[in-house]
Amino acid sequence: MKILAVDLGGTHAACALVEETRILARETVNLPDANSLSAALAAIEAPLGRLHAIHRADAVGFGFCGLVDSKHTRIASTNGKFTDGPTLDLSAWSEQKFGLPLRLENDARLALLGECHAGAAQGETDVVMFTLGTGIGGVAMMNGQLLRGKHQQAGVLGGHIPVTLTGRRCTCGGLGCAESEASGWALPLVANAWPGFQNSALASKKIDFENLFSCAAENDAVAKGILDHCLRVWGAAAVAAIHSFDPDVLVYGGGVMKSAEAILPFLQDYVKKNAWTPWGTVGVRAAQLGNDAALLGVVPLFEQEFSLVR
Repeated sequence: MKILAVDLGGTHAACALVEETRILARETVNLPDANSLSAALAAIEAPLGRLHAIHRADAVGFGFCGLVDSKHTRIASTNGKFTDGPTLDLSAWSEQKFGLPLRLENDARLALLGECHAGAAQGETDVVMFTLGTGIGGVAMMNGQLLRGKHQQAGVLGGHIPVTLTGRRCTCGGLGCAESEASGWALPLVANAWPGFQNSALASKKIDFENLFSCAAENDAVAKGILDHCLRVWGAAAVAAIHSFDPDVLVYGGGVMKSAEAILPFLQDYVKKNAWTPWGTVGVRAAQLGNDAALLGVVPLFEQEFSLVR
C-alpha cells in the first residue's frame, strides 16, 4: 500500500510517499500562516499532487499538531494554532483534491506508531514515547493500541504532567507542567530566574539545550544546576508515565536527544530507583527515526482498528 503522508507542524509540513518501511519521495513546504489550516492545505496540495501523479498513492495519512478525533477524522482542539481546523472536513478535502481516503492522527501518536513499526520500539506493544524539543510531547500505547480516551486526549499530554506545585504557568494553562519547567521554550525563563545566572558562561550565549549541555560539560556551576533540574523533571515525568500506563519501554526523541549519551543513563537510573515496577525495570531507549517517525507512522495507522482504549 502506498500512502501520501503529511506531518503538519507549526511552520512547515513534510509531505512524503511511503510504502511499508520506506519513504520513496518527499517534499518540505513552508507554511504561510500558522493560524490558518485552510492556507496550509492550499500550500501542500501541489506537492502531494506531484507525489500522487508519479507514484499513484492509495490513501492519505495526515499527522496534525493538536488533539484529533481519529475515529471521526476531525480536529478536536488546536491550542491556538490553525484555529480554523475544527471547522474543516479533511476527508472531503482529500477526496476532492486526490480522490483518496484520508485518516487523521495526532503527530506525536504517529511518531510512536512509526517507532513501533520501523524504529526503536519494533516488536513492543506497551510503550510510552517522549519528545524533548521546543515543547515536550508524550504519548502512550497499551496492548498494541494507541491510547485515545473518550475526549481524544488520553495518553497524549505527557508534557503536561505537573512536576511541581510552585512552577511557572504553562501554555496549556496548567501550573508546573514538565513542559513549562524543562522544554526549549521554557529554558530561557528557567535560566534567567536561576540564582547566579548573570555570572554564568551561559549568560553570554543563546539559551538553548545545546549550549546548556556544553557549558555544563565545562563545569559551569549554573549550567550544571539547570541541567540537573531538567533531567530530574524528565525523570519525574517518566515515572508518572510508568505508573499511569505500565509500559515495558520508554522511547525518547526530539532535538534535545542530540545529547542522548548524557540523558539516557540518567533517566534509566532514575526510573530504576523511583518507579514502582515489581515485575522488573522499564527500558529507556533513544528513538531511531528522527523526523521520519510520523511519516512512517501512517502505515500502521491504516492497519489499526480504531477501537477506543480507555
